[in-house]
Amino acid sequence: MKRSVFLLLSFLLFSCSSPEDKAAQFRVQSDVAEPAHPGKALLKSQCMHCHSSTAGEKMGRVAPAMIEIKAKYLQKYPLEADFVEAVLAFTSKPDKEKALLQDAVKQFGLMPYQKYPEESVKQIAEYIYRYQIEAPEWFAASWKGRGLGDFVQTGLQEGAASSSKDYAAIGLEYATAAKELLGKNLMGAIQSKGTAYALEFCNVQAMPLTDSIARVHQADIRRVSDRNRNPNNAASAEEVSILKDFQADLDAGRESKPILRKASGKVHFYYPIVTNSMCLSCHGTEKDIAPEVAKRIIKFYPMDKATGYAENQVRGIWSITFKQ
Repeated sequence: MKRSVFLLLSFLLFSCSSPEDKAAQFRVQSDVAEPAHPGKALLKSQCMHCHSSTAGEKMGRVAPAMIEIKAKYLQKYPLEADFVEAVLAFTSKPDKEKALLQDAVKQFGLMPYQKYPEESVKQIAEYIYRYQIEAPEWFAASWKGRGLGDFVQTGLQEGAASSSKDYAAIGLEYATAAKELLGKNLMGAIQSKGTAYALEFCNVQAMPLTDSIARVHQADIRRVSDRNRNPNNAASAEEVSILKDFQADLDAGRESKPILRKASGKVHFYYPIVTNSMCLSCHGTEKDIAPEVAKRIIKFYPMDKATGYAENQVRGIWSITFKQ
């Protein structure tokens, strides 16, 4: 897909502005009705479960809010082409020394490498650059408190949403909400008591947390796998086939799209769960899993099948059912 040549007027003005103008670098653009950018769905499905803006400034967070990343990168890379290339360079090879958000690295650790198609990362970066994204209430004061001036976000405001139902977007919303809740609580367990304790947390809390999101959305939300840890998460024959299709996408470097199937007034939504380096401490090979963690896996999951993974493998899928 060819990248469009598109520079926001605000940044054309920014590049030629006076020092006084640069102090007010974050300006709101007028509302415009634009077609949905492909980076919007990718940002939501691939990034926001860790980079959520809904958690507080200090508590309940496992990574910097996406608006922090946008603001920091815009400081150094005001032109779109440079912004996109910088995001791509970092996500392709996260580097502690080269990270722009050093405070975030100290607080949360370095982002683990995940293998995403290059075109998908570019689309995410383009979307972040061109459009306004969610900014929590605390961020403007935090930005100003660092001596960076008043914060008013740049970017186009998206037009009104279509009245027609986008079932893929609905499914992604449910999956992202569940993934965000699980991820936040799991990282909190790891940070407070270590990886071994996280096994106990997952054994007791993972399914109730998922069920809590399901109740809110009146949907059936499950994480299933052909190599399940919990017997209740075993995939059906159809789900195993879908999982293999997602793995084929990953192996070929293609961005996986949600799979939708409709029957009896319901939508069945499927989306992959992909391993990263953090997953391997509980789902990797013998060399990745500490002895104490291995003991707890056997204790809590005597029928476990969910080890032996490497990075960037489809460990399971989200299987979500909701009404049309």
